[in-house]
Amino acid sequence: MAENKGFFKKISEAVLGKSAQANDKYVAGLDKSRKSFTDHINDLAARYREIDEDYFEELENALIMADVGVNMVMSIVDEIRKEVRLQNITNPKDINDLIVDKMFVIYANQGFMSTKLNVENEGLNVILMVGVNGVGKTTTISKLANLLKKDGKKVMFAAGDTFRAGAINQLAEWAKRLEVPIVKKEENSDPSAVIYEAIQEAKNQDIDVLICDTAGRLENKVNLMNELDKIKRVIQKEIPDGPHETLLVIDATTGQNGVAQASNFKDVADVTGIILSKMDGSAKGGIVLAIKELIDIPVKYLTVGEQIDDIEEFDLEEYIYSLCKDLFNE
Repeated sequence: MAENKGFFKKISEAVLGKSAQANDKYVAGLDKSRKSFTDHINDLAARYREIDEDYFEELENALIMADVGVNMVMSIVDEIRKEVRLQNITNPKDINDLIVDKMFVIYANQGFMSTKLNVENEGLNVILMVGVNGVGKTTTISKLANLLKKDGKKVMFAAGDTFRAGAINQLAEWAKRLEVPIVKKEENSDPSAVIYEAIQEAKNQDIDVLICDTAGRLENKVNLMNELDKIKRVIQKEIPDGPHETLLVIDATTGQNGVAQASNFKDVADVTGIILSKMDGSAKGGIVLAIKELIDIPVKYLTVGEQIDDIEEFDLEEYIYSLCKDLFNE
């Protein structure tokens, strides 16, 4: 039986019809994730002569090891079982297209969520950036600012993570490099006061997008919730429809710990989108699927390298193609 490439071929054609530069960044950025994922799947196809219960059990394990959520893994494997029976597939080498198909369809069928930033052309837009220390939040802020600047937006920073002098200084350094104005105060200042002042400055300077950093660590959920609530009240007093986005930065290499972080922040903040940082590292790839299943917050961007331009809007077709292309000999 010839290898079934139908669904993957459709995704490939869709992806290759898009920007070649974006294709290259996605493929390069997900290189380690792809190798980790496809090596497990191709190893199964090489070791099994037929599709049996042992094969399905190992397929489940491979998907779970890729950080796909357990419930989604069960859904994917159940759907593959049905197709194997319907199509009378017996050779594991013929199953790869089904894996790609079910990953794509199950993700898409869980409901459409826009990956577009809620940034209006008129008036001041406020973006809150949240996330624990060490996830690359400050660097991600700079990449997002650079992206917005390239889109013609006037950007300003508010150094609202006042609990760490390092965070203030790092954001100030990025502001200097990007030629972006910044409002900052000394360490341990009231974050809400910083953001209030930044809003006034942003209005005076006709800024389009104010990106506000926030503390990456407070003692507990209650403190974090109180701090974010206070910041939100300050923003809404000045800009009733703000913040326009609350973006959670997650280090993709932390796998299920990152999913747990997303769950915790969802409990204390009105998170509107997720940016997965360090996708070019040792991320397992399946974390995108796990977040959709368990958290139901859209992944809006991936950072896929160390350069300032290494940030890409999340695209399901690009993601599936870049993660799975080594399952096929094109």
